[in-house]
Amino acid sequence: MPPDRLAAERAIRDFLCALGHPPEQSAELTDTPRRVAEAYANELLSGYSVDIATLLSAGSPAEESGLVVMRDAFVSTMCPHHLLPSMGKATLAYVPGKRLFGLSVLSDLLDACSRRLVLQEQIGHSVVHALMDHGAAQGAFCSLEMVHACLASRGAKRPEAKIFTSARAGELPEAEIAALLQAKASP
Repeated sequence: MPPDRLAAERAIRDFLCALGHPPEQSAELTDTPRRVAEAYANELLSGYSVDIATLLSAGSPAEESGLVVMRDAFVSTMCPHHLLPSMGKATLAYVPGKRLFGLSVLSDLLDACSRRLVLQEQIGHSVVHALMDHGAAQGAFCSLEMVHACLASRGAKRPEAKIFTSARAGELPEAEIAALLQAKASP
């Protein structure tokens, strides 16, 4: 179901009013309901509009190939508990099965799995399972290192904390995966 931007704008306006900040009383807030609705619909939650099976149906026939790795790709998501952003870097790796994917497909897959209301742990599992189930990979790996605004600016107030998660499935060259994990642990 496509987002209802007008309903979202009204909800953001009502939210600001409920917190004592009516948009019509501040020049800075006048366009905020529209801007917030557009940001969430067009960018922050755009992953819901991607059909991952279709995304991974393309690709080149895989000739004999080893591990394919994309490191330090920017990733952002929205915390489903607080609606605050989390941002960081992701490493994706896979051993091609039937298909070899272009680098933009890997990037689009990461965005499709992360630009949702989703926990960091779920992003890695979604990427890995998509590569295995829809991409017919022999093995897949995804690690994420992120800073969470909900941890940095509220609650525990730990802005220095980086959260690291990883997911894997299938047959992977353990030495190369261990090297990727070690590189993440190094300063």
